[in-house]
Amino acid sequence: MDAKELREMSDDQLVATLKDTSHQLFRLTIQSQTERLDAPTELRRNRRLIARIKTVQNERRTAKASEATV
Repeated sequence: MDAKELREMSDDQLVATLKDTSHQLFRLTIQSQTERLDAPTELRRNRRLIARIKTVQNERRTAKASEATV
């Protein structure tokens, strides 16, 4: 997913995606410590997706805060 797709999601969808991705990252991290991963790039992809989701959430929070002060 890219940032454009994430910005089109609702807040609830972002929270659900963040939860799923975090859970998947946890499983991949444990799997990487116990055995060899089929696709080691999945770790990086999930970390970056989590960062993108948090960035979009922070942008929305900042926009709401600036609207409240205006």
